[in-house]
Amino acid sequence: MGRKFQRRIENFTCEHCGQVVEGSGFTNHCPVCLWSKHVDINPGDREEDCQGLMAPVAVERRKDGYRIKFRCTRCGVERWNKSAPEDDFELLLKIARESAEGWRE
Repeated sequence: MGRKFQRRIENFTCEHCGQVVEGSGFTNHCPVCLWSKHVDINPGDREEDCQGLMAPVAVERRKDGYRIKFRCTRCGVERWNKSAPEDDFELLLKIARESAEGWRE
């Protein structure tokens, strides 16, 4: 069994909005549109076959910041990941509002 987390410093072009993103080794998603890609089984392993895009569907505040819930548009798996300082904060708030409104319906 592989390690639970493998740090990989990789740059990528967001497949949702086209933003060129410089990776830090902890980069999980695009800081502009907040979309991700379903590439890992365990963080950093790049062993997931799905390769679907992952939509940001919820945001919640934690004592150490915010975290984003992603849902794969191909297979439906959901995963949480920490937000990053460079993330579009207004978009984080918008997703948080929209997901909270969904809970009330």
